[in-house]
Amino acid sequence: MKFINYIEKIAGIDVYGLLSLIIFFTVFAVAVISAFSAKKQTLREINQLPLDN
Repeated sequence: MKFINYIEKIAGIDVYGLLSLIIFFTVFAVAVISAFSAKKQTLREINQLPLDN
């Protein structure tokens, strides 16, 4: 039996796919918004962190 046959037998499996897609896009949107709304000085400080050794 193929793996897809096992998945088709699980009741409500479509909800998990939709929920994971919503969570992914929510986290992605928050990351993009926080990246564009960050202050330039903070980004410069973060940029220099690897070179501070």
